[in-house]
Amino acid sequence: MDRGLVLKRLFDLAVSLPALVVSLPVQAVAALAVRVSMGRPVLFRQRRPGLHGEVFELVKFRTMHHENASRGRVDDASRLTTTGRVLRKLSIDELPSLWNVVRGDMSLVGPRPLLERYLDRYSPEQARRHEVRPGLTGLAQVSGRNQLSWEGKLRLDVEYVDTRSFVGDLRILAATVRQVVRGSGVSAVGEATMPEFHGTATREDRA
Repeated sequence: MDRGLVLKRLFDLAVSLPALVVSLPVQAVAALAVRVSMGRPVLFRQRRPGLHGEVFELVKFRTMHHENASRGRVDDASRLTTTGRVLRKLSIDELPSLWNVVRGDMSLVGPRPLLERYLDRYSPEQARRHEVRPGLTGLAQVSGRNQLSWEGKLRLDVEYVDTRSFVGDLRILAATVRQVVRGSGVSAVGEATMPEFHGTATREDRA
């Protein structure tokens, strides 16, 4: 294995394991808040593509009600709860994903793991985001987060793949802390979260 990849993996474990333990009290409070406000399950589990597009189960705290047309819960805006907004703003909903880092599904820094159905919507260049493990945070997240366009986010994901370094990861982690404190970029302009990615590739790109 490449020396840089070994260093990155050791760093991931050195940070995520203690962070997982230290954050347990916060996670316990968050779990109780989710249980009271939304019921069960407390955790959100979803299949997401990771390194080389291989699928793993992402774990986060729930921030939304289940879809229920009879109650008007049909989109993110109507399903997102007050508790969920707080958890998202403070990035507390991401804490259970530290387990994904420990397992090796994810890294601390890398392109965010997106929906499985997006896989065939990427252009060949955009698909290069899967050349590295997905991250809890990444270059796109500290450059505007959900206030960026999809094209902008995916361009930065590929830029990270091409320019990644240990020092660069440290800078992204430091910028992430500052961004979490500010609570900025949580949602796209005019959206509760982020609109769906429908693809930017042409038919020729996908051939």
